[in-house]
Amino acid sequence: MARRVAFRKKRQNRLAMMLVSFVVLMLMGVILFKGRELTMKRAEYQQKEEALQAQIDEEHERTRKLTDYEKYTKTDKFVEEIAKEKLGLLYENEILFRSDINK
Repeated sequence: MARRVAFRKKRQNRLAMMLVSFVVLMLMGVILFKGRELTMKRAEYQQKEEALQAQIDEEHERTRKLTDYEKYTKTDKFVEEIAKEKLGLLYENEILFRSDINK
């Protein structure tokens, strides 16, 4: 009878160890799967971050150009160009030469 009890305990211990091993393996599988998923998401987020940084850089460049253009519009040279191109104005002693291409 003592042998039988010892055999049962040994069998129960073996079964418990198998169950614990199975649970540990399942946890490892889940962790590896989720880790891979997180790695893929991280790569995706890095690509998005790079794209957004490129947009930020483009907007900074655009802002710089607009600031330069704003400074240029406040100069006398800009006013002269607009007066000549849009309004057809000239200085008193200035002569305008036109070519008549549409004859």
